[in-house]
Amino acid sequence: MSIAPIGIAAASLLALSAPAFAQSAATDLKAFPAAEAGMVRHVITLPAKQNEEDLRVEILPGKMLEVDCNRVMIAAKAETKTVDGWGYDYLTIGKVSPPATTLMACPDNAKTERFVTANIGAESLRRYNSKLPLVIYAPEDLVVKYRIWRADSELSEATSE
Repeated sequence: MSIAPIGIAAASLLALSAPAFAQSAATDLKAFPAAEAGMVRHVITLPAKQNEEDLRVEILPGKMLEVDCNRVMIAAKAETKTVDGWGYDYLTIGKVSPPATTLMACPDNAKTERFVTANIGAESLRRYNSKLPLVIYAPEDLVVKYRIWRADSELSEATSE
């Protein structure tokens, strides 16, 4: 008896079980901690796409605010953590600053309601992965939205100077 067929059979078994494991992790959130008091767990489950390595997910936490013509900004502290024993990453959005605005004199005092995003820096851009959910813990007063970014297939070359 040769070892090669056993190795091939083992590799085939792993290949068959890996997608099933990844799919169960995407639908089973038991590995992730429950939300702490004052926090909400937001989950983004992404559909499978071709060339997922060319995609990124931008996390946009924010609030609906009544604003005038001034630019409104919110800052928040975000941190990536890992579930012990599982290796799954999740994002925790912590301290959120009160809204700050520019001080332009608006021609009219009209105010409109608008979604104002909180700047969480580099933590906002995540890898696209349809096999695992994106889990975000955020304060109760924040809404978490997201958008998908796609890489352009056309490459440009830098000039040498």
